[in-house]
Amino acid sequence: PPAMARSNIRKYKYSRGCLIPISRKKSHCSCDSGHRNYSLYVKRVLKEVVPHRHMSSCTLEVMNTLINHMFERIAVEACNMMYFRNRCTLTPEDIQKAVYLLLPGKLGKHAVTFGSEAVHRFFHY
Repeated sequence: PPAMARSNIRKYKYSRGCLIPISRKKSHCSCDSGHRNYSLYVKRVLKEVVPHRHMSSCTLEVMNTLINHMFERIAVEACNMMYFRNRCTLTPEDIQKAVYLLLPGKLGKHAVTFGSEAVHRFFHY
């Protein structure tokens, strides 16, 4: 049986006044588009806590990486809990238990307390 020939139909996008073929290959850029940038929020919190101190861009990048890494670990652990309990919905309890598992001792307890308080303030004010 003859092999099926590949279709020569290309998809195009309209950019800057001309048609450009859409490539199926992913672009390789140095930025990680799957993660958020929290440097603005880190700066705001630092300014609130210590008004006369500043952070270098390298330190902000490290902080951003740390926040994204912890967020991903908490999300993965919470999803694992959801699957272990045969549930289809991620609940706040799953996230709290994931935080308790990942952060040691009082750090986990304080994180859950402050997180719950922040969510309560967000929804009730």
